[in-house]
Amino acid sequence: MTYNFRLFWRMTYKAWFKAANTPGRLTRKRIFFLLLFYTVWPAVTVFNWICFGLDELLFPAYKDQPIEKPLFIISNYRSGSTFLHRMLSEDKNFTSMRTWDMYITPSITQRKLVKGIDAIDKLIGSPIRRLIVAIDKAGLQKVDIHPISFLEPEEDENILMHNWTSMMVLYLFPFLDEMPPYPYFDRDLPPREKQKVMSFYKSMLQRHLYATGVPHFVSKNPSFSAKIATLKETFPDARIVYLVRNPLDMLPSTVSWLNYAWNVFSEPEETYIYTKEICDFSQHWYRYPLQYLDENPSENHLILSYNDLVNDPISVTQKFYAQFGYKDYPTLTDDLMDGIKSTEARRSKHEYSFEEMGFTRERLVEAYADIFERFDFDKREPVAMAFVGETVPEAAD
Repeated sequence: MTYNFRLFWRMTYKAWFKAANTPGRLTRKRIFFLLLFYTVWPAVTVFNWICFGLDELLFPAYKDQPIEKPLFIISNYRSGSTFLHRMLSEDKNFTSMRTWDMYITPSITQRKLVKGIDAIDKLIGSPIRRLIVAIDKAGLQKVDIHPISFLEPEEDENILMHNWTSMMVLYLFPFLDEMPPYPYFDRDLPPREKQKVMSFYKSMLQRHLYATGVPHFVSKNPSFSAKIATLKETFPDARIVYLVRNPLDMLPSTVSWLNYAWNVFSEPEETYIYTKEICDFSQHWYRYPLQYLDENPSENHLILSYNDLVNDPISVTQKFYAQFGYKDYPTLTDDLMDGIKSTEARRSKHEYSFEEMGFTRERLVEAYADIFERFDFDKREPVAMAFVGETVPEAAD
């Protein structure tokens, strides 16, 4: 396993010495974040890597852990992947990495240690657990647009933060010009770098499955749309669900979400940054995985419309369970479905407009013309207004 020290030091140098006139400019808020980050993150990273080393000594059998029929949900951002991920997480035959697993106990050693602490905590009335739950409710779950919880499944792209090869680095350090071409992973990243990233990722999945004992892993990562070929090379047995949503809904929601994330850790002068770059890589995240799936037809692959998913999620999921060879479809109660839908609604409650972001409906329809044509998405063309007594002609076929 390797660590991307080059990227870490490059981001560090720019954050402190070259941040003027960038989205990461050194405001009071930004300086506070950087001081907190460099106080906590390096120490946590050293401890995590010591624990990864202890895994090799104490639990070497994890390296032989099979990864059978892993399910990867990929898409653009804001395309329903969280909704589907939360549904599948209710199946006890599936396991996902929670925020807690990725940031507090990424190693087997840490999980064993925390399990021991938890046993002691229960004997004295669970004060530590109550504190964690209180922090979770008061902090992480209050995040707008994309509520987070220590105890809920999250994008396991986060696990790549531990070797500094994750697109999540960009949330903390909004310097797109310094980032490797992760948004175009398969196309632009050198083969050796791709191998390093996926080798680390595979080892983390093996640790997780070894520690949980659950047969199947389910992951949702929009950024994996850019690495679908490498993903299949690493996990030949993988099942893939690619979710596709109307670009008129996806793109502005993505711009809004990413800029919300950047404003948590930084104070860009502009209301929306990197809109062109987001538009560019989102087009790649449509076309590239669709091209791959078209060229590699398989019963283990599924292209799924966002509208079909949200209109009849249970039926859709039952069908691909059968298609992918999974057993024992989970029973989803009305209360559970209401909870999932309410969370999804909260994720989508933020407001935005095309105009504020520098887009127009016409421009988006043109940029994603092939996507609109393939999936017959609504282009939301203005309705012609007629004067009293005037007949509006029907649209031509």
